[in-house]
Amino acid sequence: MTWGIIGTWRMVHDGLVAASKMLQENKRVGDAIEECVKAVEDYPYYKSVGYGGLPNEEGILEMDAAFMDGDTFEIGGVAGIVDAKNPVSVARALSKQKFNSFRVGEGATKFARLAGFECGNMLTERARRTWELRLDEVKKNNLNPYDGHDTVGVIGLDLSGSMAVATSSSGLFMKKAGRVGDSPLSGSGFYVDSEIGGATATGLGEDLMKGCLSYEIVRLMGEGLSPQAAADKAVYGFHHKLRKRYGKAGAFSLICMNLKGEWGVATNVDFTFSVANESAAPAIYFAKMGQNDTTVIEPITEEWLAAYEKRIKQPIE
Repeated sequence: MTWGIIGTWRMVHDGLVAASKMLQENKRVGDAIEECVKAVEDYPYYKSVGYGGLPNEEGILEMDAAFMDGDTFEIGGVAGIVDAKNPVSVARALSKQKFNSFRVGEGATKFARLAGFECGNMLTERARRTWELRLDEVKKNNLNPYDGHDTVGVIGLDLSGSMAVATSSSGLFMKKAGRVGDSPLSGSGFYVDSEIGGATATGLGEDLMKGCLSYEIVRLMGEGLSPQAAADKAVYGFHHKLRKRYGKAGAFSLICMNLKGEWGVATNVDFTFSVANESAAPAIYFAKMGQNDTTVIEPITEEWLAAYEKRIKQPIE
């Protein structure tokens, strides 16, 4: 058997390195991807996930997360949860519930507390200050307040042939209270079937929810398409359809992996991701839309990495 793991954005890489070691050591895929996502949730400089995530327009950090087991199709999700240290772990626990496996708002937060998950204030001073500055900027310049919507999504395959997928996001910065994007929604934000493969999405949830691209990619892989071919067909086909029928298409990027550990990526924006499998060590890549509905994928440079680290840690005035 083989193993593999792929995740969205540069922010997933450090967790993915640790998770890849777990998979090589024959650990279960659910444990590996949960730990991978938790590493992102716990890092205060990633402003779109977990601790350090940016709040809604009222200054409240509402988070969404999901977990799906590709063997059993068990799914757990939370939306609008607050004060939970690791929403992905709460979602995974809910996936074991026969009923009430998708909880929102106060119900999700109550479940996390009663189930013994670590809870506390997840809004950092850095995130609060970013919110204050954005409020002032919007008022002074009459701007659209919305900004930022990067979800961490991870798909994994272990040596037993089991697959799983997990997502976590603080959603759209300055969103209305109670807004939920695609991240916790099966078929849209994620989908996995251990007999075929899995997919997960990041981008503008309002547009991603207009298509069920994660499910569509898995369906196309099930029909025999390679992961890359399936991603290209689903993503660019929907991108063009949305622009024709809706007049525009927001940012969206999808990653996928099949039961052989082969992977694919398609995006309509500049996008980074990290991936590893039995034949390739963990590495970060840059992807963008190419010609004729194809995806251009290149390794990132050391210069890009250095600039990224500097940018996410720069002081907030």
